[in-house]
Amino acid sequence: MADMVKLTFTVDERTVEILRETAARLKKPQSAVFREAIRDFAERAERLTNEERDRLLSVLDRIRARKPTRPQHEADAEIRSIRSSRRTGGRRTRVE
Repeated sequence: MADMVKLTFTVDERTVEILRETAARLKKPQSAVFREAIRDFAERAERLTNEERDRLLSVLDRIRARKPTRPQHEADAEIRSIRSSRRTGGRRTRVE
């Protein structure tokens, strides 16, 4: 296990009660339950909220609804060119 650091937190009585009950039910130390809860919260906090997801999806919908700015055959030619250059190693000159 990684080095441990002692910390002091002030929490309400209900939170302490939940921590103790959960630790007893899982037969784990309270500190282990606390560490797992923090990790779980951190993972969820990194995800998009429903509002963020909806906003990003609406942006994508607006982009998809736009009329193309050039003919499809030009876009296809550019994609072929990019794929070809990737297969051959990309840039031939150093970028400064």
